[in-house]
Amino acid sequence: MGTAERRREAPRADGVRARGHRAFGATDRKDSADEAEIPAQEQQYYRPLWVEEPARRRRLPDPVRTAAVRAVLLIAVTLIQAMVAFLCAMAGSWLAFPMVISSVVSTIAATWGALDVWVTRQVWNQRHGVVSVPSSTARALRRERRRARRQERAMARTQARIRRRGGAGQLSHS
Repeated sequence: MGTAERRREAPRADGVRARGHRAFGATDRKDSADEAEIPAQEQQYYRPLWVEEPARRRRLPDPVRTAAVRAVLLIAVTLIQAMVAFLCAMAGSWLAFPMVISSVVSTIAATWGALDVWVTRQVWNQRHGVVSVPSSTARALRRERRRARRQERAMARTQARIRRRGGAGQLSHS
């Protein structure tokens, strides 16, 4: 069985074989007679072009992704400026010196952009916690917040209970 036959009779997810697309202008009498016998529901079936797979890694947080895009743009501009400065220097153009100066400034900016990505990622991990690091600062903060919320709920339940009893059992008027 060749590739064309495999495409024509591709199995569906439910195990039923469906007919595939024929080549444009194909006039095979046997195939057109077979298609008349196939119900309309099976003729409408198309295989998807691709299958969605879950991502292997989690998506970068928005601030980190923004910093990374900014850094990539700065690095790209720096590389273009360095190339133009080199070509101008080789050609002996008057534009060589200004381009070299701007390339130096752009290199400093690109370095700042790369450091910005690193710092933003570290800050994000510290504030929002990382699952793989057990001593995460964010996890301790979440525990403290949970404990404070539980205490607030317990106090609210106690106050509600006192109000329901009409003030009986209340030791002070505070």
